[in-house]
Amino acid sequence: MEPAETPLIGRGRELALLSAFVTAPGGQALVLRGEAGVGKSALVDRAARSAARADHLLVRVTGVEAESELPFAGLHQCLYPLLGRTAGPDERHAVLDVVFGSGTGEPPSVMSLGIAVLDLLSSAAAERPLTLLIDDGQWLDDASAQVCGFVARRLAAVPVKMLIALRAEVRSAFDHARLAELPVAALPEEDAGRLLELCHPRLDERVRRAVLDHARGNPLALEELPPYLAAPKPAGDLLAVPGVPLPRRLQQLYGTRIERLAPAVRAELLRGALDGAAAGRLRGRVHATRYRMREVEPAVASGLLDVDPATGDFVFRHPLVRSAVIQSATPDRRRAAHAELSRVHRADAERYAGHLAASVVDPDEAVAAALETAADSATRRGGAAAAVAWLTRAAELSERPADRSRRLGDAAYLAGQAALLDEAQRLLHHADPEPGTAASLAAVLASAHADFVQAGAVRPAFRRLAAAIERRPDEAAPADDETVARAADALVTMAYYAGDPALWQHAERILDALGDRVHPLTALYRDAGAVARDGAGLRERLERAFAAEAHLAPWDLARLGICASHVDVLSQYRTRLRRAVEREQEAGAVSSAMIMLRLLMLDQMYSGEWEEAERTGHQALELSTAHGHVLLAYHTRAVLGQLAARQGRLGAARELQSAVDAWARPRGVGLLTQITEAIATGVALTEGDFEAAYLYAIGMTPPGSFDRHAHQIAPRALLELVEAALYSGRREQARRHALAACEAGLPEASPRLALSAYGALAMTADDLAEATAMYARVESYPAAGDFPFELARIRLAYGFTLRRLREPRAARQALLPAAEAFDRLGCTAWADRARAELRLADRSLAPPGPEAPALTWQERRIAELAATGLTNKEIGERTRLSPRTVSSHLYRVFPKLGITSRAALRDALSNHAGED
Repeated sequence: MEPAETPLIGRGRELALLSAFVTAPGGQALVLRGEAGVGKSALVDRAARSAARADHLLVRVTGVEAESELPFAGLHQCLYPLLGRTAGPDERHAVLDVVFGSGTGEPPSVMSLGIAVLDLLSSAAAERPLTLLIDDGQWLDDASAQVCGFVARRLAAVPVKMLIALRAEVRSAFDHARLAELPVAALPEEDAGRLLELCHPRLDERVRRAVLDHARGNPLALEELPPYLAAPKPAGDLLAVPGVPLPRRLQQLYGTRIERLAPAVRAELLRGALDGAAAGRLRGRVHATRYRMREVEPAVASGLLDVDPATGDFVFRHPLVRSAVIQSATPDRRRAAHAELSRVHRADAERYAGHLAASVVDPDEAVAAALETAADSATRRGGAAAAVAWLTRAAELSERPADRSRRLGDAAYLAGQAALLDEAQRLLHHADPEPGTAASLAAVLASAHADFVQAGAVRPAFRRLAAAIERRPDEAAPADDETVARAADALVTMAYYAGDPALWQHAERILDALGDRVHPLTALYRDAGAVARDGAGLRERLERAFAAEAHLAPWDLARLGICASHVDVLSQYRTRLRRAVEREQEAGAVSSAMIMLRLLMLDQMYSGEWEEAERTGHQALELSTAHGHVLLAYHTRAVLGQLAARQGRLGAARELQSAVDAWARPRGVGLLTQITEAIATGVALTEGDFEAAYLYAIGMTPPGSFDRHAHQIAPRALLELVEAALYSGRREQARRHALAACEAGLPEASPRLALSAYGALAMTADDLAEATAMYARVESYPAAGDFPFELARIRLAYGFTLRRLREPRAARQALLPAAEAFDRLGCTAWADRARAELRLADRSLAPPGPEAPALTWQERRIAELAATGLTNKEIGERTRLSPRTVSSHLYRVFPKLGITSRAALRDALSNHAGED
C-alpha cells in the first residue's frame, strides 16, 4: 500500500491547481516560483504522486549548481531515462548525440534540438502520458533551459506535462520563456503556527515565538529552526544578525550536523555536492557521469540525505544542504575532492577541465591546456559565453607570461564574439604585457576587433593588427596558429570594410609572408573579397570547404557565409546558417549570428522575398544594437536602405542612406559609403531621375572599371550603372561598362553577376542579332529565376532596346513579363515604367488612337529643360523648385509621354499632341 501523505498545511489552493494541471487532457507547462525553502520541492513531490496515480510515465530532474556552466548537462538529465524507451529515427538520436558530446555531426540550433526533444517526448508518451518534473530549474545550464523553454511552449499537441520549480531570487534562462507561473508564497502566520505545531508539538512558548519570528512563514525554517533555537547559541550566531538572508541561516543549521559526521562520510558528501549524484550511459556509450555517493547512511540518519526510491541513489534532502556541505569544507578539502572528480571525468573534456582547474592553486600548464580544450569544445557546441570563463581560468594558471597574455587575449576575442564587450575590455586590461615587452597577438587582435566593431576605427585597427602580425616571430609556438588564423581573417575583414586598395595590398603581402600558416578558409575569404578578377572557381572551393568542415567554429561558418554571399550561392546554405544563428545568438558567438542574419537578409532580398528580408534585417539590427556592435548595426541599416529603395519606400531609404553615410564617411568605412551610393542610385532609378542615378553610380566606380579590390560594391551594382547610363543618354558609357564586366570575369564569378553581365550586353547592344543572342542567354540561364528583380529589369531594358531598334513585337514579349514581375514584387514605379514602354510598343503596332494625356504648363517646361540635358538640381534653380519637386513632375511626365528615360524626351515632346 502507498504510504499516507503528510498534509501540506496552507497549500490547498496550490495542490488543487497542481492536481488539475497533472490530470487535465493534453500537454502544458507550469513554473513554480518562490524563495528557497518555501515548499516548492514538496509541491513537486505531490505533483509526482498525482502523476503516478494517473499512471503517467514520470521523469524527475534536479538542477545542480555545479553543472550550471556545462552546456546541455541538464538536458541530458531530462532525457537519459527516456532514451532507452524509444526507438526513434537515427536522425533524432544523432542530434542528441552531438550536443551530449558523443556524436560528431554539426551542432544543432535551438530549434532543431528542440524539435528532436519534442519528438522524443512525444514518442515516449505514445502509450501513456508523460510528466517531466524539474526541481531547482535555476541551476540548469542556459543551453538546456533554452531548449526546455522551446519545448514547453509547444506541448499543447502532445500528452506531456512539464513542471519547473525555480527560486525567485536566482536568475534563470527560464525567466524569458513566457511560461504560465504559479507563485509559491510564504505561509500566513496562522498556517505557519499550525505547521510548527504539527512538526514540533511540545515547544516552549518562548522558542515557538522565536521560530515564527525568524521563519516568517518559510516551511523549511519552521521544520529546522526549533532544535537550533532551543540549544545554546554558538558564537557568531547568524540568526542574531538581522541582515543575513534566511537561506544562509539554514545552512548554518545543516553545517552543525555535517560537522558531527565522520571525515570519510563528509568527504563523500563533498564529492557528491561538487558534482551531483547521478550516473548514466547514452545508447551504450559512456557519457559524462555525475558522482554517485556510497556508504553515507549516517548522513541519511542525520536528515541530510534521502534515498531516491526509483534509483536507490543517495540524494541531498535540499539544495541548501548541498551548499552547506561545500561551505563547511576547507579549501584544501574542496581541492582534493575536485582532483578526485577530475579523475572520474577524464573522458569528458569540459567536466575534466573544470574539476582539474578547481583542484589547483599554483600555475600549471597542463591544467591550462586542458581548459583551452574545454573552451574549444564549449564554443563548437554553442557555448562561447561559457568558454570565456574556461580561457580566463587558463590564463590564471599559465606558467609563462606570454601564454597568460595570449589566453587572456583569446578570452577577450571570444568575449567580443559572444557580445560580452564589457568583459572583453576587462580581460584586455588584465592582458597588458610585462614592462618592456610587446602585447601578444591575441591581445592586439581582441583590442583591434573591439575598436573596429564598436567605433568603426577601421584604418587604425588595421594598422595596429598588421604591425602585430608582422612583428610576430617565425618560431612562435604552434599554440599561436589559431590566433594567427583569426588575426588574418580580421585583417581581411578590415581591408574589405575600408575599400582601400592600399590596405588590400598590405593585407595580401602579410598573408603571402605567412605562407602555410594561413588557413585555407582565410585564403578563400580573401579571394571572395576580390570577386572581380578572382571570382572564377570560388564556388567549387566553397562547396569543398562546406563539405570538408563538418564541425566549423561559428566565426568560420560566418566567413564561409560571406564567401557564399559574394558569389551569390548563399541560398543553398541558408538552412545551415539559420540553425547556426539560433544556436549562437543566446550564449554563443553572437557576433557571428549578427553577420549571418545580415547575410540571410541579403540573400532573401536578391531572391525577391522582401517581407522576409525586412524581418530578418530588423532582427539583425535589434541584436547588433542591443549588444553595442555599432559597425554591424550600420552595415545592417545600409542593407535595409537598399531593400527600401527596391520596395519603393524612398523616404525610408533616404533616411537610412543619410544615417549610414554620416557615420561611415568620416571614419573611412569605404564599404558602407559605397553602399550609400548604391542606395541613392536605387532611389533615383526608382524615381526615374536617371541623371542623378548616373552621378551616384559613378561614385561607386567609373564606367568600365572593375578594379580587383578598389570597388567592393561595383560588381553588385553593375546593372545600376548600366541602366543609369543608358536611360540618361550615355549609351557609350553603358556599353563600355557592360564589356568591362565580361572582361573582369564576372559571368564566371556568380550566377547573379552572370545574369547581370549578359543582361547588360543585351540592353546596350546596337546590333539586333547581338541583343537577341545575349537576351537568349539571360532567359536560358539556369539561375535566372532566382533573381526576379534583376531579371525583370533586364527584360524592361531589353524591351526598351528592341523598341529603339524598331522591333515592337519582340519588345512586347520582354516587357509584359517584366511588368508582371514588378507587380508581384510590389515595385509600382518599375511596373509603371514597363507599362509605359508597352504602350509605346503598342502605339507602333496599332492604328492612330486617342490623343495622349495633356502635359501641364509646368510639366512641359520641366520636360523641355530636362531634354536639354540639365540635372534636376539645375532645373530647380531655374524654376525655383526643389530637386525633389522636379523629380516628381518628371515622374508624372514620363508615363504621359509613353517613355521611360530622359534620352527619349526630345523626340517624345516633338511628337506629343496634347500641349497646354
